[in-house]
Amino acid sequence: MINKIATRDAYGEALVELGKNNPNVVVLDADLSKSTKTHGFSKKYPERFFNVGIAEQNLIGMAAGLAAAGKIPFASTFAMFATGRAFEIIRNSVAYPKLNVKICATHSGLTVGEDGASHQSLEDIACMRAIANMTVIVPADAVEAKKAIFAVAEKEGPVYVRLGRPSVPVINDEGYNFEIGKGVTLRAGDDITIIATGIMVSKALAAGEALSKEGIEARVINIHTIKPIDKDIIIKAAKETGKIITAEEHNIIGGLGSAVTEVVAENHPVPVKRIGVEDTFGESGKPDELLEKYGLTVEAIIAMTKKMI
Repeated sequence: MINKIATRDAYGEALVELGKNNPNVVVLDADLSKSTKTHGFSKKYPERFFNVGIAEQNLIGMAAGLAAAGKIPFASTFAMFATGRAFEIIRNSVAYPKLNVKICATHSGLTVGEDGASHQSLEDIACMRAIANMTVIVPADAVEAKKAIFAVAEKEGPVYVRLGRPSVPVINDEGYNFEIGKGVTLRAGDDITIIATGIMVSKALAAGEALSKEGIEARVINIHTIKPIDKDIIIKAAKETGKIITAEEHNIIGGLGSAVTEVVAENHPVPVKRIGVEDTFGESGKPDELLEKYGLTVEAIIAMTKKMI
């Protein structure tokens, strides 16, 4: 049986551990602490937890002030509100002065589910990677999420971490070494490369295994850091496999697919096909049904692979 854990749950656990080991860590939330899983930190370290209410711009502004005072603030809310409603504050009050704010947003992508299009952030990676000085990380599973949080706590400067609502397959073991800016080859192969991020990594791996049974050996790469992206691993894949597919739970414009295509076009042009939400809004529905409708499935990756080959 596949073990499934939500990346937001791992985030909550990581915060409690960070709070114990680093007194400078503070956590802010916009009245969603049970959903974002920051409530564990709030109970353990109430003097270092700030519920700013439904005021996301203030959430980021306060985090900026705390960072300027030497603290390490983790600011949390849903991805739609963190990156949409607070964009200008992130740009001008956090990224421009290079303040040490960690924006850790949950409930990203289509898998917010029944909350529908207004809450399904399909543009957040594009928004955040376009901001100078911003690091953008999208963990694939709970193990990677926890290690990513520890890593960003040590990194100086603004970071955006994209986390999800549903439980997702755990693909990494506890000995996994997470390094900001370094992609991970999860499966060898020379026929084609599948580059995925977030919840699509486990689907890419499943597609790779299925394709292998049909004699197609797909290289599978996890790009957990969208910015700075690992150019070397992408260029190597382009040279050695000649074809690339990208897979993400995000608009195909501006996200992983765009980032990979930019690297390929400038360094070693090869055909690239992007799997993601094709420039449209989502809708209300169960997460798995939405992924099926919008083509974010193992089957879609397999079909695209066969089409390219």
